Amino acid sequence: MPIPVPAMASNDTASAPINLAPGEFHFCAAPAQLGTLLGSCVTITLWHPRRQLGGMCHILLPGAAPRIAASTATPALDGRYAEAAFALFDAAITRHGSRPREYQARLFGGGNMFPAMKTFSPLGRQNIEAARAFLETRRIPLLEEHTGGTGRRKLLFDLDSGEVRLQYADPQKR
Repeated sequence: MPIPVPAMASNDTASAPINLAPGEFHFCAAPAQLGTLLGSCVTITLWHPRRQLGGMCHILLPGAAPRIAASTATPALDGRYAEAAFALFDAAITRHGSRPREYQARLFGGGNMFPAMKTFSPLGRQNIEAARAFLETRRIPLLEEHTGGTGRRKLLFDLDSGEVRLQYADPQKR
């Protein structure tokens, strides 16, 4: 079920945001708002300031999706995995006749959702590292980053302005 995110006014034509669930990807032109809720997952937002278009991914796992044996059909990209989400961004950028360096990036999430468990895998940290590598490889400038910690994040990305509204409370600092 999509998580409700409060709408942000955009040129007096506020519309309901498109809420991304884990593993989802969306790329479009303004006017639009994209929202999501994060724990250990990572979201990258890309925005083209001149053309007012961009997208958001919601990555659950670093690396590539497992291969399906003996499949003759071309598998769809699975946005739950970092490599597939990056391929979706690459395809959208190409489809819109632009280049990666023309975009601005913001990176969020990668929290440790189980800080009391000493043996828990550092999944959030691995997701952050995968996202940073994607941006560095494509020379996309990272303008803002809010990663790590232990709390959940709620985001709303406005494609008119490129602004990302963040709600975050770290439960360990209460």
